[in-house]
Amino acid sequence: MLGDLEPAAVRVRFPPSPTGLLTVGNIRSALFNWAFARHYGGKLVLRIEDTDTARNTEEGYRYTLESLQWLGLTWDEGPDNGGDFGPYKQSERMDIYADVVAKLLSANRAYHCYCSQEELDQRREAARTAGQHSGYDGHCRNLGPEQIQAYVDEGRRPVVRLRMPDRPIVFDDLVRGEITFLPENLGDYVLVRANGYPLYPLVNPVDDALMEITHVLRGEDLLSSTPRQIALYEALAEIGIGSGRTPRFGHLPFVMGTEGNKKLSKRDPGAGLGEYMERGFLPEGLLNYLALLGWSIADDRDVFTMAEMIAAFDIRKVNANAARFDPKKCEAINAAHMRMLPQDDFAQRMVPFLAKAGVLPEQPSDEQLAVLRAAVPLVQERMNALGESADMLGFLFVDDARFAVDPDAAAKVLTGDADAVLAAAAKALSDLGPAEWTTEAIEAALRASLIDGLGLKPKNAFGPVRVAISGRRISPPLFESLELLGREKSLHRLEQARRTLSAS
Repeated sequence: MLGDLEPAAVRVRFPPSPTGLLTVGNIRSALFNWAFARHYGGKLVLRIEDTDTARNTEEGYRYTLESLQWLGLTWDEGPDNGGDFGPYKQSERMDIYADVVAKLLSANRAYHCYCSQEELDQRREAARTAGQHSGYDGHCRNLGPEQIQAYVDEGRRPVVRLRMPDRPIVFDDLVRGEITFLPENLGDYVLVRANGYPLYPLVNPVDDALMEITHVLRGEDLLSSTPRQIALYEALAEIGIGSGRTPRFGHLPFVMGTEGNKKLSKRDPGAGLGEYMERGFLPEGLLNYLALLGWSIADDRDVFTMAEMIAAFDIRKVNANAARFDPKKCEAINAAHMRMLPQDDFAQRMVPFLAKAGVLPEQPSDEQLAVLRAAVPLVQERMNALGESADMLGFLFVDDARFAVDPDAAAKVLTGDADAVLAAAAKALSDLGPAEWTTEAIEAALRASLIDGLGLKPKNAFGPVRVAISGRRISPPLFESLELLGREKSLHRLEQARRTLSAS
């Protein structure tokens, strides 16, 4: 896989466009490149494809960096931390591309093409009608000086095309094995537009060559461009650009949508990274699931740490078949990682979400943190994402003036005999003094009053108390919640719920 390279000589790259959007497909590619580099002790290069000035923004650039940092996919060289092969933004490399093109033209590895779009379309249509390959037909490959001058005199502005070799291009794909492209399917392609603007098929191979990239791991959708890029690497080596080594390619499988019959689109629910950050997924949980889209650490194991992935990662074990994105499994994997967190870490990770909901300050007091840590064992096994923190625990921190019962919960639970239940619960709990306010004593008092005394089933007995205390039908365990909320607040909320019932 590495050929004659030493493992530490491995250099891979992740080249996002700073449009403000990172999809799960982008992240999966970044993850596999990162794991590959870390497995071999090599380097990951972050290179920014910002030549699309109409779509790229400074905000998108910062978002890209912050998103990768949030994920923990650190890079060794890039626009923010430098390196020996910069600049690492393509917009800052235009002079480099122009110099390379001039050398390709001088060496006759590229040429000017003066064909108009109308002429190209006409010849392609004629080729299709005749049942022939409809790619570029090489019309301008060997123009004489007189014809070139005639085109110039007409005011035609040429594109620059690479002169493709007249032989099959064969390469060993790290994911798919040996792949062959026949020359009749590989027309001379455009490197530079007529306005002088360099295109992706030029800039990426030039950057790879100059940055000494050894392996290119990218999406299957780019496979058709690979033989053209290999031809360009060979041409660059001839004119002394880069190390002279053609990178090894590995084309990662498509990530399909939930229906399984089309590629996951950035507009599909669950496709964008921002959704997972907003919902409070753990970076390690999301990355674990995305790793499973084409790779596995073992046949009987789905949950693993990133350190374990680095140790086990083998690009040859990536499945070439398309992988289907499963939101439910993604959530389940994230939930498994939440269970793995130490309780103090879990509590600290909930703070930003509780602060965003306005139930905790960004810097909680020691007393608030103590309550939060005590609540962790009650909810850690119940939550799938940190964004659920406020719904699960907000009632412990919100003051009485802002506390409100969810209307749907009130409509379904605080009905009928609920007032009698709340009255009995309040009486039983008020008989407990502050020193007796423990989970065990609370449970015993409520069971004696509501189940033994009123003859209610647990659901009917504790449901109204749960809604009155937490504001919701689903909450952490009731008796523990009452202990954490405290005697005075608990009694006040029971009374407040009774007043609300009376008023309605």
